[in-house]
Amino acid sequence: MDSVHSTRRQANFLKTCINGINALSGIGILSIPYALSSGGWLSLVVLILIALAAFFTGLLIRRCMESNPLATSYPDIAGIAFGRKGRIIALVFTCLELYLVATGLLILEGDNLHKLSPHFGFKFGSLKMDGRHSFVIVAGLIILPSMWLSDLSVLSYLSLGGVLSSLIVLICVFCVGASGVGFHRKGSLVNFEGLPTAVSLYTFCYGAHAMFPAIYLSMKKKSQFSIVLLLSFMICTITYMTMAILGYLIYGDDVQSQVTLNLPTEKASAKVAIYTILAGPVAKYAITIMPIATAIENYLPVKHRHNKVISATIKMCVLASTVVLAITLPSFESVASLSGAALVVSVSFLLPCA
Repeated sequence: MDSVHSTRRQANFLKTCINGINALSGIGILSIPYALSSGGWLSLVVLILIALAAFFTGLLIRRCMESNPLATSYPDIAGIAFGRKGRIIALVFTCLELYLVATGLLILEGDNLHKLSPHFGFKFGSLKMDGRHSFVIVAGLIILPSMWLSDLSVLSYLSLGGVLSSLIVLICVFCVGASGVGFHRKGSLVNFEGLPTAVSLYTFCYGAHAMFPAIYLSMKKKSQFSIVLLLSFMICTITYMTMAILGYLIYGDDVQSQVTLNLPTEKASAKVAIYTILAGPVAKYAITIMPIATAIENYLPVKHRHNKVISATIKMCVLASTVVLAITLPSFESVASLSGAALVVSVSFLLPCA
């Protein structure tokens, strides 16, 4: 129940900002141009409204943490407010949301690595796996060592890599447009048929609330958490809007569910973007599944809790199961839409307001 033990060293203001930005500026940045193409230019207003609502509910979580020191995780907050049933519901929704996000990270890795090496594949006897599925397994093996990390102060260095990867991809997409592809697509003002998809994908971009309690508890000066939230939301929203506009101007309605899949691999800037985005899931995966691992640990006997080996084993089991699910699911868009439409809305918007 106590997630404080998972953050032994407390993080300063800068490290907490980095963790906050990394939690928000995740893989959603790649699907944001597709979301804009689905909903049209006016759907950017929806993006801003979702960002404001998510920021407000983030402040509500902080208020709950301040008012009751016993609340050390998102399910704890729900348990205090709604009792045991509320805690269980929040725990299930939170874990499912983060589980799908973690699965999406692996799908992202598989898709982009497959774009770079389309002829790669594993063969186990008579079983042959295609390139995308093979690269999902490779991504899982690359992420595996980070399962031993549980200190958010240390994970902030990985988070910095995730933040930088988002910025580099943004710059590279701009360079692709400026170096010949151009920014000539006009797009549509509004597309009512695609608006539900746009709203789901926009919502998916702000599904970090389950991680906010751990980030809050990791701070040395918890009174600064509101400023951390404000900066994180401002930076991420500006980044999202910039990427959405650039991607839509360059590719219009032809933009794919991940904008990196549109990039021409013969251009140097495109290769940099694809290679850079591959660092994002490695940087983000460990912090994403931390609340899931903590929730599982809380059901172990007290003497086995906060044991580093047991904690790492739990995380590796979660990693293995998400690898299997990532191989099973058809696309990144399906994961993002499902998570945004059902789970992020519940965890990031409905439950905090309730």
